[in-house]
Amino acid sequence: MTHRYSKDPEVDNSLRHSVHDGVAYSVMSGAGETYLSAFAVFLHANTAQIGLLTSLPALIGSIAQLFSAWLGRRVRSRMHVILPGVVVQALVWFPLMWLPVLFPAQAVPLLILFAMVYFAMGNLVVPQWSSLMGDLVPERRRGRYFARRTAFASLTAFTALVCAGVVLHLFNKFSHPLTGYLLIFTTAACARLLSAHHLRCMHDPTGRVSSLEFPNRREWVNRLRHSPFVRFSMFFALMQFSVAIASPFFTVYMLRDLHYSYLEYTFNTASSVMMQFITLNMWGRMSDRFGNRLILVTTALFIPLLPALWVLSTHFWYLIGVQMLAGLCWAGFSLSTGNFLYDLVPADKRVTYMALHNMIANIGIFFGALLGGLLGVVLPNHVFVSGHEIHWMSVLYGVFLISTLARIIVSALFLPHLKEVREVEPMSVSGLVFRVTRIHALSGLIFDVMARRRRDAN
Repeated sequence: MTHRYSKDPEVDNSLRHSVHDGVAYSVMSGAGETYLSAFAVFLHANTAQIGLLTSLPALIGSIAQLFSAWLGRRVRSRMHVILPGVVVQALVWFPLMWLPVLFPAQAVPLLILFAMVYFAMGNLVVPQWSSLMGDLVPERRRGRYFARRTAFASLTAFTALVCAGVVLHLFNKFSHPLTGYLLIFTTAACARLLSAHHLRCMHDPTGRVSSLEFPNRREWVNRLRHSPFVRFSMFFALMQFSVAIASPFFTVYMLRDLHYSYLEYTFNTASSVMMQFITLNMWGRMSDRFGNRLILVTTALFIPLLPALWVLSTHFWYLIGVQMLAGLCWAGFSLSTGNFLYDLVPADKRVTYMALHNMIANIGIFFGALLGGLLGVVLPNHVFVSGHEIHWMSVLYGVFLISTLARIIVSALFLPHLKEVREVEPMSVSGLVFRVTRIHALSGLIFDVMARRRRDAN
């Protein structure tokens, strides 16, 4: 039986096309965007350049989001912003993939430049798309709809990521890695063009174009003082800053320091995506029932520990386990932060708030990745502990630990002050953790064993 998202046939049809758009976008993301850093390593980019590849596009993206909101005053339809942004983003892949052939000496700087255009176009779309989806998705089904859409997208991204990794592995095995990149990036471009087709088929309610609106200075200061939105956006931006200190460099660590093959790199990355797919529907149901704050707080307690876990062992299967834990946590965190923002933002000012929220977050990513790239260059590969010299296998260990410390500080400062916006069923953090782990057989079994031991001890 076909799943219905809304009682309005026009809205229901649009939400179906949005699911197809998410699937097509995920092919581009899984087969293309995921491998941009690996492509940079293939082009012999250094740690600082990898940091710039992440940080500069994020900064330009924040400006593009404000520009998108400003364009809302000058266009009659949100689609007049969304569709050109999507098409240009798709077309960027074609010159980008040929850089090693056409401009081998300047390939890395030009890759950063094209990545800036690519992410600028993607971010140009975000405020108008968010506003459109906020109007189309029924509020009472928001958690389940976005969980379902993201689950399909995550499964597609996982499949595309694995297939792209296998392609790269096979062509690298026969000493033709560039051909592999040409194939996967062409697939990414075609998928984004298909995404544009599905977006064009969506209904954009007339008279609902969103534009950037700033209140007067006094009103703005008062809102800054008392707004839960500002407090939440600052938390999210600082968490993004802390995460970005380390996140761009896991690819460098695996391919350069651990000497992973493309297949090993793909399995490591895919394990996180797989866990997101497995758990998103669960997070969506819990979001609708227990609220977004509880999920946000619970996952934010574990996310700070993730980079530190990379320092403990280099064993392949251990790091797969770390990535699966990361996928579980990030699935809940991403879903809850997105829905929490929808709950906080008034519908008539959604594009302004979304643009400001994403701009602040992207600025956090910019400075975080910039700091991580700098630390990757200046940090020593050894430390002294109690008079003993400890040599690290990689200088990036210091980057990972600093990211962990920053995440802990941000969580400790902001989490106690975040409040749920809507009426939800009460539930504790420990109760939510128990429910989550019970869903998975292995971790549920672990909890059962621990519970039995406690009973036996008593």
